[in-house]
Amino acid sequence: MRDENEEGLELAGNATFRHSNTALLSVSSVEAPRIVSSTDFDRRLASTLQRLKFPPRLLERVAGITHRRWWAAGTSFDDAAVEAGAKALAEAGIETSDVGLLINTSVTRRNLEPSVAVKIHHSLGLPSSAMNFDLANACLGFVNALTLAANMIDSGQIRYAVIVNGEDAQLTQEATLARLQRPETTRDDFNREFATLTLGSGAAAAVLGPADEHPGAHRVVGGVMRAGTEHHELCVGGIDGMNTDTKGLLDGGLQLVVDAWQEAQPEWDWAAMDRYVTHQVSNAYTQAIIDAIDLDPDKVPITFPHWGNVGPASLPMTLAAEAQSLGSGDRVLCMGVGSGLNTAMLEIVW
Repeated sequence: MRDENEEGLELAGNATFRHSNTALLSVSSVEAPRIVSSTDFDRRLASTLQRLKFPPRLLERVAGITHRRWWAAGTSFDDAAVEAGAKALAEAGIETSDVGLLINTSVTRRNLEPSVAVKIHHSLGLPSSAMNFDLANACLGFVNALTLAANMIDSGQIRYAVIVNGEDAQLTQEATLARLQRPETTRDDFNREFATLTLGSGAAAAVLGPADEHPGAHRVVGGVMRAGTEHHELCVGGIDGMNTDTKGLLDGGLQLVVDAWQEAQPEWDWAAMDRYVTHQVSNAYTQAIIDAIDLDPDKVPITFPHWGNVGPASLPMTLAAEAQSLGSGDRVLCMGVGSGLNTAMLEIVW
């Protein structure tokens, strides 16, 4: 049976979520301290680039990424996720004893089990009653986790949730750089692994809670999700590297976003948002989205030139950076695409 909030929805193919009592209490980020320039990557790949007749400053020219960040020696991605989670809890003013759910959305992991979440749960000092688990859905994981946590808060199962993410691109990029320096590397090899060089390291966290207990907090309104899983082989990544059909991924992801946008638009009226916080990939990806659904570029903040693509952390890191310039009542649309392919759009009212 449909409730009154769902009346009139005719979104074939979209999963639609409307939240009744969830607010974003805080969103925080942690920048990795080591700045690694694209010029440095060009220098390390100079012989390969010359042999394959690629133009200079390839990463900066094609992707628009001038540098990305790596963690300091001795700092792990989950340590950074813990730091981001602690920061978000402090900013929200929520005691760890009140947290009922922790979701880790990191793509990065050092082992298959146990979950990354268990170390973060322990390090944050969360109670035994707080559920904890990993949610993996490529670069879309953080937005998926916000929706899942909001559903649990709306239902009264929990009061507060912490969503965390930590990513470390260094090992994958070091392995990729070593492979691309081999004399047998072809142009096709380089193109397949190019996207790996755009990645970056960073961490983010958010705290959600009941809106009726936090007047003035940022209301999580709801959104849509859509799947295009016929494209599941376009971007396949592992610890040692990532093989990507860049054009296929752009074309498939763009079509998926456009389809979801057009179906959702009559009900959600997202054409007049105050900010569009997108997953940060590259110049080509961002401009394609802006053009395809006619967004105002001044309302689309960009962080990838200096952070690279920080996976699931890129969207919340960008949102955290924008938070200071948002005013009460501003409508924010979080938009992401994850390999596989999946897309999600989530509205938050500031």
